[in-house]
Amino acid sequence: MAGTVEQKLATLGITLHAPAAPVANYVGFVRTGNLLFVSGQVCFGADRQLVAKGKLGAGVSIEQGSAAARACAINLLAQVKAALGDLDKVTRVVRLGGFVNAAPDFLDGPKVLNGASDLMVEAFGDKGRHARTTVGVAALPSDAAVEVEAVFEVA
Repeated sequence: MAGTVEQKLATLGITLHAPAAPVANYVGFVRTGNLLFVSGQVCFGADRQLVAKGKLGAGVSIEQGSAAARACAINLLAQVKAALGDLDKVTRVVRLGGFVNAAPDFLDGPKVLNGASDLMVEAFGDKGRHARTTVGVAALPSDAAVEVEAVFEVA
């Protein structure tokens, strides 16, 4: 039976799929003590296709980027479920780090990352409020528009 957080996700129309396997020499997550570090997740949808491809400010809109960031957050949660077996074991979303594939003059990275931040608050309520960094980058793997990493406090 799904826990409270997964039930909340279901009401949002979100079902967690099996997380993607790492494509290089790293692991999807590492737990140390009560902290779970989740590797950066690009914006693959459940169909394993990129939700948005290319650069923000050069063909990809803020709305498309925000949807991509939301997809990254869903992928983060899939990794958390794989690590813990139950999203209800998350006691706090500590930090999100976002990378936006951006044209040099694109300044709205924080608006893009709200797609991931908003989902964390929708899923976890006040426990989903977190510190965050948003960085514009020249390129991301597979020309993904967005990548997000996270740190969670867990029981």
